[in-house]
Amino acid sequence: MKSAEIRRRWLRFFEERGHTPVPSASLIADDPTLLLVPAGMVPFKPYFLGEATPPYARAASVQKCVRTPDIEEVGKTTRHGTFFQMCGNFSFGDYFKEGAIKLAWELMTTPQEDGGYGLDPERVWVTVYEQDPEAERIWRDVVGFPAERLQRLGMEENYWSMGVPGPCGPCSEINYDRGPEFGPEGGPAVNDERYVELWNLVFMEYARGEGTSKTDFEILGELPSQNIDTGLGLERLAMVLQGVPNMYEIDTTRALIDKAGELSGVAYGAAEGSDVSLRVVADHIRTAVMLIGDGVTPGNEGRGYVLRRIMRRAIRNMRILGSTGPTVGALTDTVIRVMSPQYPELETDRGRIEAVALAEEAAFLKTLRAGTNILDTAVSETKSGGSTVLAGDKAFLLHDTWGFPIDLTLEMAAEQGLSVDEPGFRRLMKEQRERAKADARSKKTGHADLSAYREIADRGGATTFTGYAGTENETSVVGLLVDGVASPAAREGDEVEVVLDRTPFYAEGGGQLADTGRIKLDSGAVVEVRDVQQPVPGVSVHKGVVQVGEVTVGAAGYARIDVARRRSIARAHSATHLTHQALRDALGPTAAQAGSENAPGRFRFDFGSPTAVPGTVLTDVEQRINEVLGRELDVSAEYMGIDEAKKQGALAEFGEKYGDTVRVVTIGDFSKELCGGTHVRNTAQLGLVKLLGESSIGSGVRRVEALVGMDAYEFLAREHTVVSQLTELLKGRPEELPERVSGMLGKLKEAEKEIERFRSEKVLQAAAGIAAGARDVRGVSLAVARVPDGTAADDLRTLVLDVRQRLGGQAAVVALFAVVNGRPLTVIATNDAAREQGLRAGDLVRAAAKTLGGGGGGKPDIAQGGGQNPEAVDDAIAAVERLVAESGAA
Repeated sequence: MKSAEIRRRWLRFFEERGHTPVPSASLIADDPTLLLVPAGMVPFKPYFLGEATPPYARAASVQKCVRTPDIEEVGKTTRHGTFFQMCGNFSFGDYFKEGAIKLAWELMTTPQEDGGYGLDPERVWVTVYEQDPEAERIWRDVVGFPAERLQRLGMEENYWSMGVPGPCGPCSEINYDRGPEFGPEGGPAVNDERYVELWNLVFMEYARGEGTSKTDFEILGELPSQNIDTGLGLERLAMVLQGVPNMYEIDTTRALIDKAGELSGVAYGAAEGSDVSLRVVADHIRTAVMLIGDGVTPGNEGRGYVLRRIMRRAIRNMRILGSTGPTVGALTDTVIRVMSPQYPELETDRGRIEAVALAEEAAFLKTLRAGTNILDTAVSETKSGGSTVLAGDKAFLLHDTWGFPIDLTLEMAAEQGLSVDEPGFRRLMKEQRERAKADARSKKTGHADLSAYREIADRGGATTFTGYAGTENETSVVGLLVDGVASPAAREGDEVEVVLDRTPFYAEGGGQLADTGRIKLDSGAVVEVRDVQQPVPGVSVHKGVVQVGEVTVGAAGYARIDVARRRSIARAHSATHLTHQALRDALGPTAAQAGSENAPGRFRFDFGSPTAVPGTVLTDVEQRINEVLGRELDVSAEYMGIDEAKKQGALAEFGEKYGDTVRVVTIGDFSKELCGGTHVRNTAQLGLVKLLGESSIGSGVRRVEALVGMDAYEFLAREHTVVSQLTELLKGRPEELPERVSGMLGKLKEAEKEIERFRSEKVLQAAAGIAAGARDVRGVSLAVARVPDGTAADDLRTLVLDVRQRLGGQAAVVALFAVVNGRPLTVIATNDAAREQGLRAGDLVRAAAKTLGGGGGGKPDIAQGGGQNPEAVDDAIAAVERLVAESGAA
């Protein structure tokens, strides 16, 4: 049974039994504590936590998931993968243990011709939590499952929680016996390789408190309602149904293994080492395509870092297999072909996906060349310092700045006799990730405990947003936090977070910055609002300072936003929509939105493009936008079902999470997008849009920055003033300025070349004198000198090579020194005869540079170094002379 059919049967089975089919959410997690969706229940997390009311009692989904903690094990085991699909069925206070168990047994054992998966009931094993007699009774007495294949296990194996205070409960796992060739008998308690877990049924019936581990936490009591959360690994079930020994060989990944083998010329099954590389490539490329499809772009932090690491491991393994040229294009095409039956949007978005993937491959192949040179220098410096361990910060720099994979650093350092301080590298990587996650959390919550906001929501503290219709309204305080802790009151000068029952303040979201303004209470107290966020759904938190009086929970008052700021932001947001559509019209559907920020009078817009946008195209886009302003198109917003919005062609932003009902903003006949932001009523209100330019912000992603309204006018006014001044200085008309300036620059370049020629001649004039001053040191002609301070490194190098040539074929060493900007510099060269006597330029430079208080290195024939102590030049010269003399003596 193919993977697409497994998915189809899952959703059909549960829909026929009263479950609402829920499409897979984006892999981009709508949760500041998660980079990517790691489990099927994540999209339903707000319902399980009580943050939101589920719109259905029963649901079923096949959720895309990515996990990378065990990335080093990918390809080595039968079951580790970075991308997988989690089939889940969920009940929110509806059926419980008996319903979940009966449904699972029915689907798993119903013959395939009758719509089930057709597993042999005699090979199924079940585990239950050792203190859950009810689940055991249901399996034995209701389902009729034999006791000899039912095992009771502890909390480590059969108890589930999120790892934080919240819902928890016992589990029951369904396992399948793959046969004696996979291990000894004894059930899943003995061998989970033979008895592979397919389906985990979680019975959420308790609330847990704080704890120190997976098994050490306090049970606080029963939940208000009993919920069901199950997860079946689609790839694991495919492995069993397709009769293959590991999940890399199922239909959607075996095609990739075969393609990687074809491209590299290495057959799968030939050797374990190459098989591991082929499996890594298959797993990682599939994951990369799915991430790019959901709007992730390669980067050096967050989810972009995850994608970059995965792609570069795949590319590196293709190189290990022997491929020397680009291979990602063919592999990406294979992923789209095998996965699009389950996710048709991959085919629709093929152009953008391929562009991002190919750009990252090209960048990494270039990185491999550049990084190798950087690593060589780091290895040289490590050895010259007498160490055999490459420092963790150097490995981190290679990884973080140059994108050099740590496994490649380990391998190449080992080739040169060095180990790597891996713990130091891992520590720096961990610190970087923790900073990124902390930044995301603090933006949303100001470091406050989320439970404080949830308590406000539970007490009816949800906020009604009135800002679409007005800019001010009566309100009352329903929640108050001081320093992240709930408080009944706050005094003048306190930094506060205020939750109102009704608010005109827009909470930051969808790229639009939050409103600012004031809250005036009937008591006379005033809060200056500087930011607004929604840390939990439906709760708008107004962050600011109490300027006057005392604020108390329950106080009534009036909320008013800064109207001028709101209007300026609204103009920017509407301009962003126009820019999005104009770019798509000019570049095609690959120019899809990848992020934005709408600020007062200005905006930035990120979009997919494999190459830079030509200036002429950008000019045309700007003209198109301003023509639309002149058409005075009305801007309207309406709510509709997500399916209806898609039918109408409404555009959606990658990474945004949308519910069943969405808000669609329409600008005349020009633009239609899903959007929760605020906008102008007519395009004429924008006045003017000026695109400042575009640039790259990552592989396959470009950024346009622009000004709107008065900000655009003031920019153009300043530009006009500059043009007028240049026109006066150059005595020409404005349209002649480019030609005039180009002519002046041409003359300047010619003058610089002439100066450079005279300078080079002057430098080389010294070569004859330095060569003539060479002296014989134990059979070696040694020319050593200090040249005038300020001599550039390139000139010093040219001079050294010229002197070496003048010394002829006898053994010769040329060592020249200079002080540049207060720091000593040396370049040393040797000829073939000197190197035959063991005199290598790199060794001589390291000795000289060490004396100068620095380091250096290079090739045996020429090397360069420097230091911190200009007073030590004479000592460095003496060090070189001593080494030459010792070599001659030998």
